[in-house]
Amino acid sequence: MTTRRMFLGSSVAVAFGQTTKLNWKNARELTIEGQAWTDTKAVYDRLPARAEALVRPEVWNLSRHSTGIQVRFRTDATEIHARWSVTGKTLASPNTAGMAHSGLDLYVVNGKPRWVGFGPPTKHPTNEVALVKGMAAGMREYVLYLPLFNAVESLEVGVPEGSVIEATPKRTAKPILFYGTSITHGAGASRAGMTHVAILGRRFDRPVLNLGFSGNGRMEIEIAQLLTELDPAVFVIDCLPNIVAEQVTARTEPLVKELRKARPDTPILLVEDRTYQDAFLVESKRKRNLESRVAFRAAFERMRKEKIKGLHYLTGEQLLGADGEGTVDSSHPTDLGYVRQADAFEKALRPLLKGR
Repeated sequence: MTTRRMFLGSSVAVAFGQTTKLNWKNARELTIEGQAWTDTKAVYDRLPARAEALVRPEVWNLSRHSTGIQVRFRTDATEIHARWSVTGKTLASPNTAGMAHSGLDLYVVNGKPRWVGFGPPTKHPTNEVALVKGMAAGMREYVLYLPLFNAVESLEVGVPEGSVIEATPKRTAKPILFYGTSITHGAGASRAGMTHVAILGRRFDRPVLNLGFSGNGRMEIEIAQLLTELDPAVFVIDCLPNIVAEQVTARTEPLVKELRKARPDTPILLVEDRTYQDAFLVESKRKRNLESRVAFRAAFERMRKEKIKGLHYLTGEQLLGADGEGTVDSSHPTDLGYVRQADAFEKALRPLLKGR
């Protein structure tokens, strides 16, 4: 068993009779990526502080989750530790395990990104763990994904005394922006790095912005107005699972036109809802998919006739595959489902990112 003694910004990790003295670096001194705004109420919020007065309380509360935010750094350490505090006492949910809900996920990104370690949450509010130990010495770049469904109050990265740890240069490529529902938010993923948003960020080697709001991705004009402040490479709009056909008809065109007015040349990818995996037997779910898609496609076609440029469309039928194995609960993807979604999104996004 490992015990730790904390003192003056450092600690001693004792494991199997061996002692490692750690130095701790506040993550705010490293490179933070995945935030669209810097004028936030708390360090790891996803919307600006002024949004509290603009959006519904449910959206505001969900925006405090650190979904999609990552810390990038370089170190020559042979082991990497983390200490973090979350505000929410709920560490897991029925369809999202604690590791993704409130834990940390570590990748090494020198060359092809590879998963290398994790931080499981075991208590509220603060956890301290060794993310990875026993690595060969050498300077490497890492990315640490923050929790998907909890708000991070503080985060530190610990390395053995004498090791170097430093911020990486900020990446300058424009991000891909995803606005959506609990699926975008990451419900069902086993780790924070396994959402399709995170997977696509690694595949394209490009920053991503995750504005998924569980149960509340509703194509609201207040969100559209906030999005117009941003200059991403692509806007990905993926809200159909949270709205019915009547709302799809009412909200799709105002949202797109708001974005297009502010960003006339930025591609917009409209994404149909994924197919409920039991819709082949449950008529109400099959009807929900069909009606939403008919309304969405009709709005898309009307805008094309109006010659609104830069609009693109991704159908939902095959987002999760055809074997019914892609979800936790018929709606929210498993890791398999997220990889399949990433495959479909990659094909749609790759041509849109050329030159951007």
